[in-house]
Amino acid sequence: MADGEDVYGLKGVLVMFQSCLNSQEEILMDPYLGGWKGLVRFLNTMGPIFSFISKDAVSKIQIMENFRSNEQREDYVTLQAMVNYELGNGLVDLREPGAYPASGCRTILRLHRALRWLHLFLEGLRTSGPSSKTSTLCTDSYNASLANYHPWIVRKAATMAFYALPTRDAFLENMRVGTTEEAIEMLGEALPHISRVYEITESLYAEHKLLDLP
Repeated sequence: MADGEDVYGLKGVLVMFQSCLNSQEEILMDPYLGGWKGLVRFLNTMGPIFSFISKDAVSKIQIMENFRSNEQREDYVTLQAMVNYELGNGLVDLREPGAYPASGCRTILRLHRALRWLHLFLEGLRTSGPSSKTSTLCTDSYNASLANYHPWIVRKAATMAFYALPTRDAFLENMRVGTTEEAIEMLGEALPHISRVYEITESLYAEHKLLDLP
C-alpha cells in the first residue's frame, strides 16, 4: 500500500467518525457511511476471515447510499432526520415484520450492531497485552454483541474463522499507522469517537423502540 492511503486504515476511519457529529450531536449520514467504508476496507485486509461481516456491511451501505441519492435524500441527511421521517410516514416494520426490509431504520440497526462488535474488539486489542490471543479477543467481543442476532450455524462458522486471525502485533501492524505503540495510540484516539456515535444511536433507537426491529 502506498503512502498517503490512510483512508484504507484506521486514520481514515478516525477522520470520518470524528466528523459524524454536528453541533447538536446529530449523526451525519454521509460521514457515518464513509466511516463504515473505511472499516470494511480494513476488515478486507484481513482476508476472508471477516467476509461474513464486511459483505453484509457493504450491502447495507449501498442501501443507505441509495436513500441519500433519491428524491427523499434530504430526509436522510442525519440519522435523527431519517428516524423522524420513516416513523412519521409509516415506513418502518414495527408491527409487520418484513413489510419494509430495506427501511433506513432497519438497515442502520444492522450496521449499529456490527459497530458494537468492532468497537469491543478494537478496544480489546488496545488494552490487552502482547501475549493476548486475537482469536479470544474477537470471539469474546462477538459473543457479547453480534452473536445474539446470528443463527447457530453462522455463530459456529464465525468463531471457527476467528482462530485464523494473526497475532495481536501483526493485527496492529496491519492498521498501517506505524509501530505497535502508534497503533495503540491511534486506537485510543479513534475509539471514543466511535463509541460516542454508537451511544447516540443506541439512545435514539431505544427512545423510539427500534432496537428489536426484525
